[in-house]
This record gives sequence, structure tokens and C-alpha cells, in this order.
Amino acid sequence: MLKTFKSHINEIFTSELPADPIIENNRRQVEEACFSFVTPQQTKKPELIHVSPEMLKQLGITEAESQSEEFLKVFTGNQVLQGTKPYAMCYGGHQFGNWAGQLGDGRAINLTEIEYKKQHWALQLKGAGPTPYSRTADGLAVLRSSVREYLCSEAMFHLGVPTTRALSLAVTGDQVLRDVMYNGNPEYEKGAVVCRVAPSFLRFGSFEIFAAREDVKTLRTLTDYTIKHFYPELGPPSKNTHLAFFKAVSERTLKLIIDWQRVGFVHGVMNTDNLSILGLTIDYGPYGWLEGFDFGWTPNTTDRQHKRYRYGNQPNIGLWNLYQLANALFPLIEDVESLQAVLDDYKTNFESQSLQMMRSKLGLFEADESDLQLIQDLEDALHSAEIDMTLFFRNLSKFEKGKPSNGLQLINEAFYNSAAITSELEAVWKRWFKRYAERLQKESESDVERALKMNRVNPKYVLRNYMAQLAIDDAEQGDYALVDELFNLLKNPYDEQPEYQKWFAKRPEWARNKVGCSMLSCSS
Repeated sequence: MLKTFKSHINEIFTSELPADPIIENNRRQVEEACFSFVTPQQTKKPELIHVSPEMLKQLGITEAESQSEEFLKVFTGNQVLQGTKPYAMCYGGHQFGNWAGQLGDGRAINLTEIEYKKQHWALQLKGAGPTPYSRTADGLAVLRSSVREYLCSEAMFHLGVPTTRALSLAVTGDQVLRDVMYNGNPEYEKGAVVCRVAPSFLRFGSFEIFAAREDVKTLRTLTDYTIKHFYPELGPPSKNTHLAFFKAVSERTLKLIIDWQRVGFVHGVMNTDNLSILGLTIDYGPYGWLEGFDFGWTPNTTDRQHKRYRYGNQPNIGLWNLYQLANALFPLIEDVESLQAVLDDYKTNFESQSLQMMRSKLGLFEADESDLQLIQDLEDALHSAEIDMTLFFRNLSKFEKGKPSNGLQLINEAFYNSAAITSELEAVWKRWFKRYAERLQKESESDVERALKMNRVNPKYVLRNYMAQLAIDDAEQGDYALVDELFNLLKNPYDEQPEYQKWFAKRPEWARNKVGCSMLSCSS
């Protein structure tokens, strides 16, 4: 079984980068190495919950093979493919603005890499046991966090947001002790494993660790490896190439964050070890989707006080993290002015790209100097009362430029409390819709054409936390039907899908402060 998959194994990471010479799986500082070989932990009674048909196809695995005993064992960590050597990656990172030193794959083990149909894929198990980077942790994951990662990574892909992918989700049959809210009340939960997939799982912290240790040799080796395989258009190694590499990473990071802002996604823990060097969404922990439109919202309980990773601050944190990457790459570039120019471009490009993104959400496709003020006034109005971001923008596509008086009626269901619509607020919205209608008169598209375009950038369905929690609650009882329903719903987030209309709704009131439905911890 897995015949085609095995024939395309191509382990470039372990063959081209320096390995940790110590093979014992004990917690330690790993020096002058990009990874450590480690074998996944055997589980008591593995059972597959769900497999992504799209990723099976991407990896050259047939549906029949996915139902085999070998598939189950390999992708739950209970069998190592012949000719492969699983490993955990070494990296460091800044966590909540502070240098944390060595971090590494403490809960993830890379199985292998393949080359299939001119695409390179690394496959990684999250929750497969301890590694040298686990510190005091057990290296395991629970069903709760695994369902969230599995569903969200695939949902993000279909939203058009750069992301790691997910192949499979399984329970292990083991019990894992977790303190879900970090309040001193740990409980046992069902253990689980997700197989996640990406061209590479390298992150900013992969480069920071070697710069911090003044290990320029390994830093150079890793940088040249990354350019060779993932940015080959930049050319052979040189200072100019390394600078171009930093610029390319900066541009991808900005694009990623603009996409997050567009769909209302909040990562929740944008530490430098959680930012992909390829500009992918990586490490789905305490993420969330905006319910009420709020620049100050964060889903992370650890971030509750300072709100460093709040929705409105994500672009700034992207820039802050790029400063740390610039510092890490400086020994290879040695040109402060050129690095600063790239960072300055990020600031300028964010302003222009953010404006363009908001124009597309509003159906404004022919730029006008009045647009910035129109958008700022809209954001002020959205903050004036709790209004659902997804419902608001999706319903706005129904607006007819000849009927500005109907605007408030179109968005009425997006308000969480209709009683909050005072006469003063109603006047604010009526003025805004009047100006919006006037602005749309400058557009050449008809109302129908504009609606089609708006509905391609404003999703109807996103993975709200309460939806994921409902699937988790059922899965804890051994019922995986809702996992499958949400998985299929989120494949077509921009389509009407009337059969799933019940999911086009505001967060229910019972979920406002419920654990898992509002704020979450990093506990996995």
C-alpha cells in the first residue's frame, strides 16, 4: 500500500542540512543543527476520524490506500515508513515580544518529504510524542485542539488564504492531561494526532536561533537551502540574493496578513516561531474569527491584558516580526539601509494594499480619492455597536445604489442587539449609506455585477469558534458527523449553499462567554 506515495519520497531537509549528532530523545539544547532525529510515540488504540480527499490527491494517495492499516499506522505515528527517518526541527523565537531562546518542534514530528507532480510536500504529525525540544511538556495533543487545526487549515485554503494544509485527523486512544484555561484545574482529555502538510515548516525562528547563537555558518547553510528550494527565482547565494530573500518574505508576510484582515481571522499568537518563512498561516492555536467587528479583539486568554495580538494590530506585529528576521539575516547581508528600505516598503505597501482590500470588500473597483474617508467612517460606524463582520459585508453586496434608504434594513440582522440602534446611530448609518450610494454611482458595474465581485472576497461561511466547539463536543462523544459537515461546508465558503444556511448566522448568545467559543488558551 501507499505505493505511489513511497515512490516519491525526497527528503531534502535531512539530506542537505546539519543534523543533531545525539540520537537519544532527551530534552536538551541542540547546537549547530537544524533538526534532531526522533521516532513518534506508539499510541494505544489509533482511529482515523477524517481524511481530506483533496490532500490525498495532492500527495498521490488513493482512497483505497487511505483506508488501509498501513495508512492508519503511518499517519498516527505507529509505523515509520521504510527508508525514512522522522525528525523534529530546531528553532527559537520571540514570544509576546521577548526572546525565548530555543523552542523547536516540541509537539510535532516530521515524517518525511515527497515530490509529487512538481510539488514538494513535508508531512508532519502534531501530537506524536516528545522530542528534544519538548522541554517539560509531553509532546502530545488533544482532540479539542486537533479538530480546530484540521478544520481551520483546510477552511483557510478554500478561503484563498495562504496556509499549511491538513491530511488526516485521528484519535490515539490515550488520555492526555491538560489545564485548558491555565487556572490550576487540569483534566484528562482524548489524545489526538493531526497530519499537517506544507512545502516547508520553516519559520522566522528557524533563522533567529542561529543568529542568536552567532552560528553564522549554520545560518548561511539554512538560508541558502531555503532560497535554493523555495525561492529559486532569486538566483545563486550572495548578499544581494539574501536581501532579495528578505524582501520576498516581507512581501509574502504582508499579503498573508492582508488576507487575514479581509476575512476577519485573528491568529492569536503571532510569535516569531509561529510565522512561516513561506508566508503561510501556520500553528493554529488560540485563533478566532471576528464576531462583532472589533479592532481590539484577541482570542488568546494569555493575551487578554495587553492584547498584543489583537485583530487591528496584526499588521504591526507582522512588521515587528520582520524586524527580528532582519536582525537574524543581518550577518549575511550587512547592509542596514537596504534592510530598512524593505521594512519601510512594508509600511507603505500595507497602506495601499489595505485600502485596495477594503475597496474590494465594498465593491469599489475604480479608485477614488474619497474612498479612504468612506472606509474610515464605515469602521467608526461598525465599532459604534456590536455588528457581525461576516454578515455585514456579505449582506452589503445586496445594496442597490439607487436605494440608499434600504441600507440599514439590509444589514439589520448583523446587529447583535437591535435595541442598540439608537436614533443617533440610525442617523450615522443613513448618512453613510447615502455617501456609499453616491460613490457607487461612479462605478461602471451594475448592482448584479458588483454583488458577484463582492461575494468573491466576502465569505458567507467562516469557521466561527462556536461552530468548531459544537463539532468538538460531538467528537468527544465519538460522533464525527459534524466534523464532516463543517469540513464540506467550508470547502465553498463564498458560495450560497442554501442547504447550510443555518451556519450563516451570528454567534448565539450562549456562546458569548463559553470556553472554546470566545477566548481560548494555548493549551493543546
